This record gives sequence, C-alpha cells and structure tokens, in this order.
Amino acid sequence: MNLRNVVMGAVMLALILGIAGISTQAQETHITAVWANNGEDKITRDELRASTDPASVINRVWDGSTIAVFGAKNEVVAFNLILEAPNATATNVTVNFDTLTGPDGYSIHSEPASGDGVFDWTNRQIELFYVRYLEIKGLSVLLYDYYDERHIPERLRRPWTDEGEGSGTWEDRSDHNKFYPDIAVPLELVPGFDINAGQNQSIWADIYIPKDAPAGLYSSIVTVMENGSITHTIPVALTVRNFTLPDVPSAPTMLNIGYEDINLRYTGEEWPEPDQDIWPTVVLVQDRYFQLAHRHRIAVIGADDSACCGEYVDQPRPAWLPRLDGSLFTPEHGYDGPGVGVGNGLYSIGTYGDWEWQDEGEAAMHQHADAWVTWFEANFPDTEYFLYLIDESDDYPQTEQWAAWIKSNPGPGQRLMSFATIPLPDAVAYVPSLDIAAAGAGIGITEVWERAADVYRSDPNRRLYVYNGFRPATGSFATEDDGVALRTLGWIQYKMDIDRWFYWAAAYYNNFAGDMGQTDVFQSAFTFGSYDELDPEIGETGWNYSNGDGVLMYPGTDTLYPDESYGVLGPFASLRLKHWRRGIQDTDYLALAAEIDPARVQVIVQTMIPAALWEVGVTDPGDPTWVRADISWSTDPDAWEAARAELADIIERGN
Repeated sequence: MNLRNVVMGAVMLALILGIAGISTQAQETHITAVWANNGEDKITRDELRASTDPASVINRVWDGSTIAVFGAKNEVVAFNLILEAPNATATNVTVNFDTLTGPDGYSIHSEPASGDGVFDWTNRQIELFYVRYLEIKGLSVLLYDYYDERHIPERLRRPWTDEGEGSGTWEDRSDHNKFYPDIAVPLELVPGFDINAGQNQSIWADIYIPKDAPAGLYSSIVTVMENGSITHTIPVALTVRNFTLPDVPSAPTMLNIGYEDINLRYTGEEWPEPDQDIWPTVVLVQDRYFQLAHRHRIAVIGADDSACCGEYVDQPRPAWLPRLDGSLFTPEHGYDGPGVGVGNGLYSIGTYGDWEWQDEGEAAMHQHADAWVTWFEANFPDTEYFLYLIDESDDYPQTEQWAAWIKSNPGPGQRLMSFATIPLPDAVAYVPSLDIAAAGAGIGITEVWERAADVYRSDPNRRLYVYNGFRPATGSFATEDDGVALRTLGWIQYKMDIDRWFYWAAAYYNNFAGDMGQTDVFQSAFTFGSYDELDPEIGETGWNYSNGDGVLMYPGTDTLYPDESYGVLGPFASLRLKHWRRGIQDTDYLALAAEIDPARVQVIVQTMIPAALWEVGVTDPGDPTWVRADISWSTDPDAWEAARAELADIIERGN
C-alpha cells in the first residue's frame, strides 16, 4: 500500500460517513485552514501561516493534504495539528482521532477516557492533547546570555552584526510578547473549545506503536467538528518500521521532582504524613508523575526519600518499591507504553545534599554507606544509586573529604558512588575521589575540558553526567527556545559519550529562589528567578529571569489557583518534555544504526551536531566565561526528521 492508497482510503471513509448520515460538509466553518507539523516548529497562537500562504507550511509531515509520520515499534511518535480561524471565532470545536488500521487489520487504538482515566494508558495507544499557550514577556537570561544575539533563540533575535552585536529594542524581536505553545492538556478534559478570530489552536497527537505491531502502512482520519458538524477530515498515514526500540533508553536521564510543590498543589499541604487520610492521594499523584516521566523515557529522582514517619532509615520509602521493581509501570497500575515492567533504574540518596549524617564524621559515613549498599545489593542490585554529596559548591575540600571517606570504607559501603554537581576540570583537580561528576551544560576551554572528560570516560568506576542546558553549548529548556532545542540533548549525549543527562526540576511551582512565591504556571511562562524591571531591549527581567525553567510537568489539580484546576490526580506534560523524548528516542536509532554502519552514523552525528558543550570553546581563555558564536545545529525540524529516516533505513538494511 502506498500513500496514494491511504489518501484514497481516507476519502472513501469520508464518503461512508456521509452515507451514514454524518455530514462531511458543515453549513459554515470558521476553521478555514488546517495543517500539521512534527511539533518542533513552534506555532505561536497568532500565526495564520496556512491562511496566508498554504505552500509555506509544507514539510516532511504535511504534504498539503495528508499527515505522514513514521516510527519503530515501542516508540512514541507525534504530530501537531494546527487549526486556523482567521476571520471569525470557531465555536464548540471537537477533534477525533482514535484508530489507525494497518496490515491484516491490526489496530492501534484508544478507548474513550474521562477524568482520571486519562492516566490509564492500558487502552490508550493514541493520545490527543489540547495545547495551552504562555506569553513570552522577557528573555530567559539564566539559560542563555544576550551579549551575542546568536545565543538567543532565533525568533527572538534583533538585527545583529557579524560579531552578534544587536541593535533595536524588545519590540524589534519578532516574537516579543507572543504566546508560545507548551501545556499538553489531555483532550478528554477539554471536549469542546473555541478558537478566537485571528488565532490558531494546536492539537498534539502522541501515538505509541506496540511491540507486536506488524511493520507496514497504517491509515486513519482525523475529524474536526464545529457545533456538531464535521468540517474537516484529514488523512493520516503511519509507517511502522521493521525494528523495535529498547525498553531501557540508550541515553539515560535524571529528572528531579519536588514533592512539597506537588503535594501543596494537589492536597493543600506541603509535607503530609503517612498517617493522614490524604496520604494515599499523595502517593497516587507522585506515582503518576513517575509514570508520565516513564512514558517519556525519563528516570526520576526525588528528595526526602528515607523510609518514613519522621525517623531516618537507610533505605527508600515503601512507595519507592514498585517504582524500582517496575510493578508501577505495568497494566495492573494503569501503565502501558515504553518500558512496561522495567523499573526506574535510578535512585538518589540525599538529593541536593539533603542527607542526614553530614556532621557526624567518618564513622557515620561508613555506617550509613554500608547500610545503603547492603540494602540495594540485596533488593535491587541492577539499580544505579549514589549519594548526592553537595550541589554547586566550591567547597572542594569538604566534597573531597566526604568522597574519600566512602573510598576508605573497609565494608560494602565502599561501593556507594558519590555524586556532586561540579565543573569537570575542578572535579579532576580538586576532588579526585568523586565517582560521578555532573557538569553544567555550558562552554569551556576545549582542551582542558576534554582532558578532564577523558579521565572520567576512561575509568569504568566513574560516571560523567551533564545537567540542564545552556545556549550555545546545548539547546535550553526555555519555553521560547527553538523546538529542536531539547531534541539536541540526546544527540549531544550520544556524541560526547555522556553517561546521563540531569535536569534539575520537573515541578518547580514555588519560585522561592527568586523570592517570588507561588507561580500560576497555567498563566505565567516566567517560573524562575526574579522580575523587578522592564528592560527596553530584553523585556521583563531580573536576577536569573527564566521562562519554563524547572517546570516540565503541570499540575492536573491546583488548590492554589482553583480557576486553573482540571480536578484530576496527575500531571500534564509540557511540549518540552515531549521534545526531550524525541531526542532520547533518536539516540536509540543512533545506537542501533551504529551496530550496522558506525562510520555513516558518525558522519550523521557530526553533520547534525558539529560542535556542542566544550567543543564550542571560548573567545578569551583568560576569561573562559563567554564566547561569540552561534549554535552549530539546524533549527529546521525537517533536517532532523531526514536524519532519523536515514538512520531507520540503515537499521532496516541491517535487519
């Protein structure tokens, strides 16, 4: 079956619907243009591209009439449907897409859901999301510097010179005060919606391809209705490639969730106790944050995870057991998708340096390390775990002392890995006993950093982590960054041989660092740092002002902002979390293809990511904190999809 057959089948289905008495032509439609992309071309709410120039929206996912995507088995693929209402408000809009039919009648399908049913994935291989938007009122100065316009995301740059020196004001940035897409609310919770005149609305689709899905072409129809009448039918073609992605990602990750922020939004209390009536709700909600991360191939860590009840015990809380043994990620707990039955695979002791025995000396370090290692080796020997010694501290003698105490332990605790966030050269020079060095994702003197990285890469008992993201060294987590920004992380991780990528927070709903208090995350893109002035060139700003920083998941229930609450006991993903997933899945393609044609894969990687992290270098080695440079990678999603398609071809040839 070719694409033309799929389109003809879609037309026949539309005719059948008409014969059945369901009109495919409304008397009136205010959605006058419909198109799609892969979601990495961020469409601000005011854009009416297809209405203005239909040819301008053609891309690898959209040929002008049909949505065409591809993926491997055990992969989540996505597309973004854009509905434009240029002239008048479209009212009571609904969108339906729940079945793809493939070879021998095999069906990728979703059953209807409501309420908390959106967190049961056992019969929901296709998910639709109503995308909500957030206004960009200022640049994310924590996540990229603005002395060089090329460091700034492309659509927020002013005119600049060859050296990146900009001219103009905030209003000269084309996307100033534009509304960016980010919040993916399950469409079942927004069954009908309006699109205001002069605006568009994105509907995001996730498709999980089961492991037993036959390779081949699958077809379907997306139907759009206004006021009960079908106004648009859009054919969908999914090509399932003949290989399977692994359950354990080739690019391991680490994402911290803040329990107190989550607890407060869902229950009204930051630190409820296990003997309270709300405790089952607390555990259920936290588990759903873990499950949502697992669906996106992300490993989660948390804080204050000693056993329970106000008394410290050298083992995880009971709630962690199903997360570690994988039973939380099974149909019995409403889970299906990537990594069924596979545990979280990661555990952090004393996240951000919050461990109990810091001031008790070497003997206490030995005692607690022995207990933790004994417990993990008896219960979860394959889980990676470590003691989070300290976070972003330059007190290197203290860090080295703690790490050395673990090394000197004559008992099993010697096998406990030590972890700290620290620049790589400093880790090698000043903390030689440290097992896991997590370096900030920034620039550095290339030769110095590469030598330090090799020290960690060459030692099988050490690990090299990178955390967060900072342009132009990597894509950033800023809401306004280019859509491919977080896709680059997986590729950079693969290229630079990084053991794990760490992002500091998923649910930073209380902006305590900026002394700004609780954030209405459904209304404010600004989530981290402070806001105390309006700069004529960069908009709203203040100390470390950032959009979206620390918020990759949004609360389904919000006791602090009840007007924004959807009343469900679980989180909603950001589109940025989905972009990160795309890059993580890409690394599985890279790893599988490298087994077949490693030389070609290296060429593809170098082409897509010519320079990243410390490869970017610095302008002045005497002051290695700045560089004049652009990002090295393409911001065109089609270039990335073309590379993924070539990798898929290599894998299939090998098969």
